[in-house]
Amino acid sequence: MKNTIVTRALAATGIAAAAILTPLTAGAASAAPAGSAAPVATAAAVAGTDTAPSACRPANYRGTIAPDVASSGHHHYRVTLVAAPGTSACTLAGSPTGVLFTKGQTPIGVDATTYGDQTVPVAFGPGAPVHFDIQVPNSAGGAVAGTASFSLRAPGGAVIPGEGAAGGYMEVDAGTAIGPVQPGV
Repeated sequence: MKNTIVTRALAATGIAAAAILTPLTAGAASAAPAGSAAPVATAAAVAGTDTAPSACRPANYRGTIAPDVASSGHHHYRVTLVAAPGTSACTLAGSPTGVLFTKGQTPIGVDATTYGDQTVPVAFGPGAPVHFDIQVPNSAGGAVAGTASFSLRAPGGAVIPGEGAAGGYMEVDAGTAIGPVQPGV
């Protein structure tokens, strides 16, 4: 008796799931050529609109910070941004702005400047990660931080709405500078 109840409950769940998913896949291709992956139907594709969210919006990318190769008189940290799958590509340019370094919830009082060419456009999206450099002068007494929050910029200097963040160990100090966004990891 107990197995019959469980079987009926699972069957009802499967039928309900099929009823929910059927409208999303209506009109989508149902078969793929042999040897290829089946197409994935999205609500936008079904509705006839192709408006995926922008990869440049903070909710649509992940940021990490890792030590990078040191240069004469400086140590560097690479901030890598990876776009979420299903987002649309966008174009960035220049160094992020409004950079705030924190350790836990505590802000670290370091005001970063920018360096490098601020006008070069860089494509960003799924499969096209970007990175930027945090350059810190070698000095005793730098402050340890675990997060950098920032706003990205579009070509022409326009600030993209929202505040993104990246996490990872770094030390910052007076004279910290942020390089422009560049393609790749």
